[in-house]
Amino acid sequence: MIHHKQQQASASSQSGFTIVESLVAILVASLLLAAIAPVIVLSVATRVQAKRIESATDAAKTYLDGVRSGVITAPSSPITDGTTIADYAPPTVGTLTCGTKTSPCTAPATNLYCVSVDGNDCTTTNINNFVIQAIRFNKATVTTGGTTTNITDPAKGYQLGIRVYRASGFSSDGGNLKKAPSKQPTFTGGTGDRKAPLIEMTTEVSTGATFSDFCERLKVTNPQSTCS
Repeated sequence: MIHHKQQQASASSQSGFTIVESLVAILVASLLLAAIAPVIVLSVATRVQAKRIESATDAAKTYLDGVRSGVITAPSSPITDGTTIADYAPPTVGTLTCGTKTSPCTAPATNLYCVSVDGNDCTTTNINNFVIQAIRFNKATVTTGGTTTNITDPAKGYQLGIRVYRASGFSSDGGNLKKAPSKQPTFTGGTGDRKAPLIEMTTEVSTGATFSDFCERLKVTNPQSTCS
């Protein structure tokens, strides 16, 4: 009698991750994400802020070109009491009334100019558009009726100070608008200080000015000048 030996195949064991191992892997991944998340947020915020400052610089240059070419009229409310551009007060907050899209503003001051980036009007709730504060100053003086004031005729040339603010900075919440030495940081982990100017610059506008006009301004800083 022949006996057949039946070999019983042993069940192959299937290896895999246990629940504990899976939980440990999830925990490690969560810790890594938590560690790099602040770096990612800081990087993105800094890039957005740098782009915002770059756009504000372009807006200031465009405005300056418009003033020099005569497309944009010279800013109103020139300095008449000898106040320097650096000491000129920033605009007040709480209201912002400008024309349609890119256009001059009438409140809170008439030396403000809206630069529309997104195609909408400048309002206190708009986070994309810019408002330029333009400050006109001629150092030369004129005496009329015993009163001495700075020359205000733009045709005689002047210094032009420009501060570029965010339109949303004109809202009443968050305090008043600022000026130098306060400025927007290019390295930030948030949205930056919307009350501080994105950029400030000072330049000369001499469209229509004559040599004698420059001499009058030079004599203010150098009384011994023989320029005439």
